[in-house]
Amino acid sequence: MSLVNIELKKKQMIWFFVITFLIILSVLLNIIIGSVHISFSELHQIIVSHDTASTKGFIIWNIRIPRALASVLGGAFLAVSGLLLQVFFRNPIVGPFILGISSGATLMVSFVMLTTLTMGFTFLSPFMTTLAAFVGAYATMMIILSIANRVKSGITLLIVGLMMGYLCHAITSVLIAFAEKEKLKGFVLWQMGSFSGFQWSEIQLMFIAGGIILALIYGLSKPLNAFLLGEEYASSMGVNIRLFRILILLCACALAGMITSMAGPVAFIGLAVPHMVRLCFNTSDNHILIPGCILMGGIITSLCDFIARMAFTPVELPISAITAFFGAPIVLSLLLKRRVTI
Repeated sequence: MSLVNIELKKKQMIWFFVITFLIILSVLLNIIIGSVHISFSELHQIIVSHDTASTKGFIIWNIRIPRALASVLGGAFLAVSGLLLQVFFRNPIVGPFILGISSGATLMVSFVMLTTLTMGFTFLSPFMTTLAAFVGAYATMMIILSIANRVKSGITLLIVGLMMGYLCHAITSVLIAFAEKEKLKGFVLWQMGSFSGFQWSEIQLMFIAGGIILALIYGLSKPLNAFLLGEEYASSMGVNIRLFRILILLCACALAGMITSMAGPVAFIGLAVPHMVRLCFNTSDNHILIPGCILMGGIITSLCDFIARMAFTPVELPISAITAFFGAPIVLSLLLKRRVTI
């Protein structure tokens, strides 16, 4: 191994250590800071004794810890989803939000929340929002893929994704216009995007389902690296291109749909974080990028959620407003400097 590679490996290990430390710190800040301040000693005592009876114990175990974990997991899933889509389309300016995947998920959720779509499906009603988000995400992705197979231009694909997003938003606006006030309030709050109100059952679902998907994606790191060099090269390396393309899209849409269904639309994380990871780790190797996106997505989303919660307390800002303020300038600066490559 050359001296340059050794130095790069050291730099990458430092980055992993720093980001992991920052995630732990951000989770602690999200737990102890709020309308009810909790000191480190109180937090330690409540965690060790598993106190859920006291007021502060209830706040920590049922409100703040689930929210802190949800923001970290949500950011990780969206960042990896964005990385997969950028590799798949070999285009640095695509992501779940830009390509309309999040808008498609939002559209199907609006059908569930603003209409009587659940009638006749009462046995599925606890899961209808999540299922609807998955259906919307996959349907939108399939439409974009069918067009991408005919048109190879990356700019054209971007325009198609934006148009799909506008179309889904237009249909959602029509549903909002005819919705009942009681249903409309709940949908508007969901559409603003927030990691508040997460239950432990949802955290467990994210850990199990998301963990399986992330493990599968990491196992595809070598084929992903080959895919970066073109489909013909990947095929010559023994990659089943058809199955591989399907797996990438299934995993990307599953991660994005899962977070959209639970937290609402969260913009720019899937687009901006993969660029940041490439610059920080100075590599295009997906063995490094995938765990890097998991960690970087977690810390960025956790900090954005903290700002959304505390900037104008007691008023809570939509999470997408903060991620857009953060993500848009980063993406613009990266593209203008032309330092981002796929």
